[in-house]
Amino acid sequence: MSVRVQAEAFDYGAECAAFAQAASGAGAVVTFCGLVRDNDGRLQAMEIEHYPGMTQTALEQIEAQARARWSLSDALIVHRFGRLEPGAMIMMVATASRHRADAFVAAEFLMDYLKSRAPFWKKEFGADGATWVAATDADEQALRRW
Repeated sequence: MSVRVQAEAFDYGAECAAFAQAASGAGAVVTFCGLVRDNDGRLQAMEIEHYPGMTQTALEQIEAQARARWSLSDALIVHRFGRLEPGAMIMMVATASRHRADAFVAAEFLMDYLKSRAPFWKKEFGADGATWVAATDADEQALRRW
């Protein structure tokens, strides 16, 4: 079980391979990687801010909740902060379980939390200036099911 909050880029393929190899006894590994999305071709960069101690603790708590709710043999959360260009990897989640259902649902739970409740603040920079990014109604609706 691991949570990392970092400025540095990560190698998604290497992270997935290492996670799967270490997932002894698991019958399923589920991974997800979130990217900086440029919906309209105007995004120049996204700046992600956080309070280090608070963010690390919050992510460790949500990872512990996932382990308590589902039968996971391992879980990983990696989330970046700082200035990121369109297409850059922001975060990844990996879950391992004896059976795929728990691995899938736990990964989805973690992703929904990271999208709308994790203590990160995102600002998008474009030709028109900068704007803070808020959780959408769809993000909030996805989180309510948990």
